[in-house]
Amino acid sequence: MSSAMASTSANLEPLFSFLAQSYTTVENGFNRIPGSAVIARYVKSSHQNDPGRTVLELVLAVFAIWTLLQSRTRADKDGKNFIQFTEKEIDELVNEWTPEPLAESLSPQEQVELDTVPVFAGAQGPRPKLANSGKTVLNFTGTNFTGLAGNDDIKNKAIETLRKYGLGSCGPPGFYGTTDVHLDLERDLADFLGTEAAIVYSQGFSTISSVIPAFAKRGDIIVADRGVNFAIQKGVQISRSTVRWFDHNDLKSLEDVLEGIEKERKKKKAPLTKKFIVTEGIFEKDGQMVDLPKLIEIKYKYKYRLILDECISFGAVGRTGRGLTELFNVPASQVDMLVGSVANGLASCGGFCAGSKYVAYHQRINGSAFVFSASMPPLLSVSASEGVNILRNTPSILSTLQENVRLVRSVLDRLDCISIPSHPASPMFHIHVRPNTPTLQLPSASGGKPSNPNSILPRDPPQFDIELEERLLQDVVDEALTQGVLITRARRLRGQEMVEARPSIRIAVSAAFSKKECEKAANVIKAALVKVLGKRR
Repeated sequence: MSSAMASTSANLEPLFSFLAQSYTTVENGFNRIPGSAVIARYVKSSHQNDPGRTVLELVLAVFAIWTLLQSRTRADKDGKNFIQFTEKEIDELVNEWTPEPLAESLSPQEQVELDTVPVFAGAQGPRPKLANSGKTVLNFTGTNFTGLAGNDDIKNKAIETLRKYGLGSCGPPGFYGTTDVHLDLERDLADFLGTEAAIVYSQGFSTISSVIPAFAKRGDIIVADRGVNFAIQKGVQISRSTVRWFDHNDLKSLEDVLEGIEKERKKKKAPLTKKFIVTEGIFEKDGQMVDLPKLIEIKYKYKYRLILDECISFGAVGRTGRGLTELFNVPASQVDMLVGSVANGLASCGGFCAGSKYVAYHQRINGSAFVFSASMPPLLSVSASEGVNILRNTPSILSTLQENVRLVRSVLDRLDCISIPSHPASPMFHIHVRPNTPTLQLPSASGGKPSNPNSILPRDPPQFDIELEERLLQDVVDEALTQGVLITRARRLRGQEMVEARPSIRIAVSAAFSKKECEKAANVIKAALVKVLGKRR
């Protein structure tokens, strides 16, 4: 019997050796996994205190893995739990099904708005002809602040470029769409503004919404004004950064938010990250102007980078149209990313971002709108460069523009039925309907507490009737048009912006108007406002 046991042991010895070697291999492999020591200590402690718990956890783990690997259809291969339909029933269900509409039908008001959009017959400019009536009107809707639209020198340059380069670029800038005139425009803009470099985008709206996510990423901090335009809102959303909001054009609120962020960082012992302040020079929504010197001071004090949108102020303020940096005598190099519009200030197309050479280089490989969009047609680049030369050599354009702005504002500022929140120097200003009765000032329910920086909504948002005010303002627009002055309501994407902007009439003054034309337009607009809004009193 002992010989039989010895024989059995000899036969099983290779199996035991294989199991021991396999166990050693598995143990060594497990020990090489990061965190395996923690798991081993937990299992040993759990098994020592309650062996039954170890078995239960093992069973649960196996069951969870088995459940995840199963699928409903694979577990029910015979299909006995599926509802069976005949071919006739299937056809009837298909015929009865009505898909949801891709978009809602236009309301009567929306249809009227589309049908009444003014269409010009001929060139854009200060005195276009309407296609539907053939009437020539004074155009106070376009952002042709400098009056360069239709300039003969620019047209001649564009014609020469068209004959030499053709019409389109037919490619993105980073691949095969860049021409020498694109680089010339970037150098002209950088030299004009006083920055190291600039980069040109072919579409104005996508410029700022591409610049922001090119630099700000997940985990970075953006502190933005609550009144920023829709393009900035989209850029902030795309960046997926941590966003904090300060009250509209309130730099004291900005400092409070920055101090709160720093206290929170120290409390959580969070690591340092990239931090940005995002705001506008002249706000598109209401025409207010930021105090740039104070903003620069705050930026350096709290060590933030500044992204400044000057799409309205570039080509509109300053001695030669360089924008807020020229108006406040602030070096453009102190603004990290200065974004502007080539379409507004230079009557061409697209936008730009000026700053250090590293800022420009980074966007050439990280700015989505630059990398993936076809570059602007060469003739538009040459037109913009010529516009820069005109502004540089003809400062009288900006002085004429400011005279026209003062003339129009002097007439409208005296009206009691409206309010104008815009800065006096802004060539684009907004007109709001003033309520019939003054709003009763009640004690704030918030007890004077600041707004929540985590929300774009202010603590005590203003109350207004969008439908009523838009209807009244459209009546004013229609009345002015009958007298030969074209103005417009500020058009909004209702329901898409983070904050609903108050309805307004947007007036855009141009240096191309004579003093007499500005006086006529101001008095026509005044009479239309009194006629329409006076009925409510």
